[in-house]
Amino acid sequence: MRQGNDVGIQYRSVVSTFSEAQQKQAEASRDVYQHELDAAGFGAITTEIREAPAFYYAEDYHQQYLHTNPFGYCPDHSTGVSCPVGLTWTVRRRPAREPAGRWRRRP
Repeated sequence: MRQGNDVGIQYRSVVSTFSEAQQKQAEASRDVYQHELDAAGFGAITTEIREAPAFYYAEDYHQQYLHTNPFGYCPDHSTGVSCPVGLTWTVRRRPAREPAGRWRRRP
């Protein structure tokens, strides 16, 4: 697991959910974005999606990192692949040279 230059399990990312509906939305969002990443040749999303555990604040010296370290790194390792926000994925029959699904705006 990694976030930017930091490697190790303590740097893993997680989406914490508070309901079954949030869990399903997070999983659906991940799946839609994974489809886009796959098409662009990127690997699997490794962010864990799970029920929110008890939350504890870290020590004060860990809070507001970029405020206390204005030149601290906050790398942008962008893939350049957009996550289609506000769109839904539908599967339909298609001609041979069209992708398997089609984006459409939510009503």
